[in-house]
Amino acid sequence: MKTTFSILILAGGLLAGCGASRAPREAASATRSAPIAVQALSVSLSEWPAVYEAVGTVRARSAAVISAKVMGYVREVRVQAGDRVRQGEVLVLLDARDPDAANRQAEAARNEVQSALPEVESALAAAKASLDLAQVTFRRLEDLFNKKSVSNQEFDEASAKLKVAEANYRMAQAKRTQLASKIAQAEAAYDSAQITRSYSEIAAPFDGTVTEKTVEPGNLAAPGAPLLTIEKQGPYRLEASVEESKLAQIHAGQSATVTLDALGRSLEGRVSEIVPAVDAAARAFTVKIDLPASPLLRSGLFGRARFNLGRRQALAVPAAVIQERGQLLSVLVAEGGFARARLVTLGQKSQDRIEALSGLSPGDRVIFPAPAGLWDGARVEVRP
Repeated sequence: MKTTFSILILAGGLLAGCGASRAPREAASATRSAPIAVQALSVSLSEWPAVYEAVGTVRARSAAVISAKVMGYVREVRVQAGDRVRQGEVLVLLDARDPDAANRQAEAARNEVQSALPEVESALAAAKASLDLAQVTFRRLEDLFNKKSVSNQEFDEASAKLKVAEANYRMAQAKRTQLASKIAQAEAAYDSAQITRSYSEIAAPFDGTVTEKTVEPGNLAAPGAPLLTIEKQGPYRLEASVEESKLAQIHAGQSATVTLDALGRSLEGRVSEIVPAVDAAARAFTVKIDLPASPLLRSGLFGRARFNLGRRQALAVPAAVIQERGQLLSVLVAEGGFARARLVTLGQKSQDRIEALSGLSPGDRVIFPAPAGLWDGARVEVRP
């Protein structure tokens, strides 16, 4: 049994020795295999467009949030979201019983004051006639008095009657002025009641489309509370949030390429307005970019604006050299006679080239085009 056990150990040792010696021979054989002929591109810094991208939302250039000016219950809503409306069209009706009552009261007060006008006018006319008679009588008696044809008593009486007539006429004029003021006040009160009553009919401020409806019949409308949102018919714009570090590089009139994912297309826009205030929380400011007219545009669409900020130096490679394996991006580089895989981080793309942010250095030789089946560690020979 000991002899048999010794033989097994010896055989196992020989087999193990044979396996250990064969592995280096196979590796050496692979190393000595003929290199694969490849072509390579030398990576170098080149001029690259400096592009900044900001995200934003499409908005109508003109929009209005419709709300009530007075408090009241909603009696009727005549539109739905998506309806087109015309300027002056009544959209919402409020309960107008209180304004109606106030309007009738103001109208009655106005009519009452106006009804006193004929009486005051008659009194003024009578006072004027009495004054005219007193003046004529006084002048006649004054002439006779100067000729010593009337007594002092008669002259004094005529003078007193003239003064009384003058006083009565001034009083009638004052009453007429007071009545005119009361009539004006009553007219103003009536007009105010009319205006207040008109607030129960909420109309469209311009031609547009109802984009949001937040009111239903029976709701209590309060001043300032949104009822409807209307967008004015016309072009749209993208309101993009731009980092504050780019404030000096963005200006009104600057062109921008706007990409809308929902439409699957890009539009050429122009910066029309830059909001001067910077959001302290987001460290960004809002840039408004006018878009060309299109029937496909809608408020709320997500968009990306690309601003061309000049040129800069960057490492760029053909987009076709990039190999994707799940979330990993890599390229094959010819290094020391072997193909080596390099993980890369990519930046912006311009036409058929893409920027390499990390993983490559100037002077690296990227294998392009890569032969089918070329693997990391394969022997390669770079040929022209």
